[in-house]
Amino acid sequence: MQIISPNYILTPSTLLSDLAVAFDKTIQKIAPLEELKKEYPDAEVTVLQKNSLLMPGLINAHVHIEFSANKTSLSYGDFMNWLYSVIENREDLIGGCDAKCMSKAIDAMLDSGITTFGAVSSHGMDLEACANAAQNVVFFNELIGSQATMADALFGDFISRLDASKSVKREGFHPAVAIHSPYSVHPVLIKKALEIVKNEELKLTAHFMESEAERNWLDSSDGDFKKFFVDLLKQDKSVCDSREFLEYFDGHNALLTHGVNANDDELNTISKNEHTIIHCPISNRLLGNKTLNIKNLNDKNIRWIVATDGLSSNYKLDLFEEMKMSLFMHSDAPLLGFANALIRGVTIDAANALNLNTGEISEGKNADMLVLDLDKEPNDELAIHLILHRYNISKVYINGKKEKGN
Repeated sequence: MQIISPNYILTPSTLLSDLAVAFDKTIQKIAPLEELKKEYPDAEVTVLQKNSLLMPGLINAHVHIEFSANKTSLSYGDFMNWLYSVIENREDLIGGCDAKCMSKAIDAMLDSGITTFGAVSSHGMDLEACANAAQNVVFFNELIGSQATMADALFGDFISRLDASKSVKREGFHPAVAIHSPYSVHPVLIKKALEIVKNEELKLTAHFMESEAERNWLDSSDGDFKKFFVDLLKQDKSVCDSREFLEYFDGHNALLTHGVNANDDELNTISKNEHTIIHCPISNRLLGNKTLNIKNLNDKNIRWIVATDGLSSNYKLDLFEEMKMSLFMHSDAPLLGFANALIRGVTIDAANALNLNTGEISEGKNADMLVLDLDKEPNDELAIHLILHRYNISKVYINGKKEKGN
């Protein structure tokens, strides 16, 4: 048992003061320090410095660790140019990121306060690094392939990778499933994968409506994707449309990444089925895609959370940076209310979307916590200041174990 006594606690919905937290793997009690000392006389006590803030660890629900070698190899500004550059440089990027490279990206996330992440794994090359990570990991084995003739081979590879992730037996590691996107996965494969998701109660994610090219291809088998599919895959028609794709997800609480080109009918379906949209503002900007209409999501009661995407479409894996970019991109949103929503989008809302017992400083929750060193007493605009000023993170706890700090 440990007791930590900060000046302030952000729960993340409420700011508390003059209270301490008793915890082992989970948070046992929140009460005044002297009360906790009496109740847990053998606990190790840590009294923090002035203006210290304890808050939940951050959750990055969508990241591609395998592409962490990219810095200047890929083309930005237009989605199709980026996609062709990924294909052109894929072998160098994948081959250029060994276990050390991937571990460096994971450690950088830890340094920026990310205590849980969702790794979308295309090849399984990141399994070892994720298995050895200090963080909690939702390991999304990705299924991709739109050609019916390749379905059996692609599904066999997917099952092999999924089984390998299931062999990882450590606290905080969760095998899961990713369907790449409606344009890139054949319905036969989607149905087979979702049977596994249902039978084994696995977490589920997919990319959805990221680009205008995807919108046009799914609607009319035309647009910028036409040449791509004809030239590379000898396909002149989409194998699936968006309505059909979302119907497959009925009964599953999925996390749909991007959603910036989703129309009203699709958003209504997403709302009805209680799916979550993952907002990746920096990635959307770099690839020349739209800005997510968060007001529309709020109006339709759709939960949204914030993630970094991978280093193939970002320059760092830092949720404070991601929130800052979003805060400025959504210039019509009320500043304080939106800042608070962003903080929730990387803590409790992300935890709920992933169905994890974390994301909150609350009794019974996992002890995934950060200590930030503020420069003065916080006020009602704390959420804005946390996003703008990037305070030093002096300690990181994951499942009650100190992973950073003295």
